[in-house]
Amino acid sequence: MNMKPIIGVMPLWDEEKKSIWMLPGYMNGIIDAGGIPMVLPFTDNEDVFCRALDICSGFLLTGGQDVDPMIYGERKRYDNIVTCTLRDKLDAIVLNKAVELDKPLLGICRGIQFMNAASGGTLYQDILLETGTSVTHHQTPPYEKPVHEVMIVQDTPLGQLLKKQILTVNSYHHQSIKDLSPVLECMARAEDGLIEAVYMPRKKFIWGVQWHPEFSYKADEDSRKIFKAFIEHSC
Repeated sequence: MNMKPIIGVMPLWDEEKKSIWMLPGYMNGIIDAGGIPMVLPFTDNEDVFCRALDICSGFLLTGGQDVDPMIYGERKRYDNIVTCTLRDKLDAIVLNKAVELDKPLLGICRGIQFMNAASGGTLYQDILLETGTSVTHHQTPPYEKPVHEVMIVQDTPLGQLLKKQILTVNSYHHQSIKDLSPVLECMARAEDGLIEAVYMPRKKFIWGVQWHPEFSYKADEDSRKIFKAFIEHSC
């Protein structure tokens, strides 16, 4: 019998309470897809953190605070930019480990943004202020409800997995990819042209999605397929 893969999940950080926390959808999405989620330690002890990563067969970069604009060579432009230095540091270690060892990684929301920023791309610091888009990218509850369409790029791993051209997704973010990293390729775009999914070619499974399958996987088969593909590549 195949062993279930252990997936290291980046915890969320509550600055006010100085506490880590977790959305159950991240964990249960992994469990339902056949994996074993493990919340990674939120520590600046790099040896401890890296030893925890060694246990894992794959990694999930969750949502959370904004990516520090310094990572992509800019300064904070707006008062609504909220960052977490330790989170940026730990996400960088996870991403580097996944690339170096070719271990599967799924980045969700902040996760896709960090993947892009840390590998040579840039971000819109505030989508509405910088693009004026009319597409709903920051929805209100219920968060599992789809609010806009994305067009899937054919002949990409996402297109091959879902076998469709248009996908309806939920959306809860105020930043997004601006200039795409030279090491990533686009797998989907929103109706306004914003990049919604990416992958790293020649790697087993390094994907990022801007929407939230952790909220929608119970009702949405496509979200379950993404989690399933992630776990299958982690086995």
